[in-house]
Amino acid sequence: MRRGELYRVSKPGGDPKHFRTFVVVSRQALIDSRFSTLICAPVFTTGEGLSTQVAIGPVEGMKHESRIMCDNLVSLRKSDLTHYVGSLSAKKLSELNRSLGIALDLA
Repeated sequence: MRRGELYRVSKPGGDPKHFRTFVVVSRQALIDSRFSTLICAPVFTTGEGLSTQVAIGPVEGMKHESRIMCDNLVSLRKSDLTHYVGSLSAKKLSELNRSLGIALDLA
């Protein structure tokens, strides 16, 4: 498992959808550790084009044009991240980092 990978999760807690795609945003050291959860950002098919949203689509493994929502981070169990969808390119990962910095007021 790597930072920037997308996984489809069945029945994520509190989400009305049966499935939701998430991108792993935790640092690689945490991903490689024995810690059981990771920080992830949900992916939605709609968005407003905000600076805290990253546009992705079929190139990243999605069926539709979508947006990573960096203002809505969640903690998910590693054991729930089993259905690999795709991964972000270096350029998209850079966009994700920028959007996370804005969402967390780090930039």
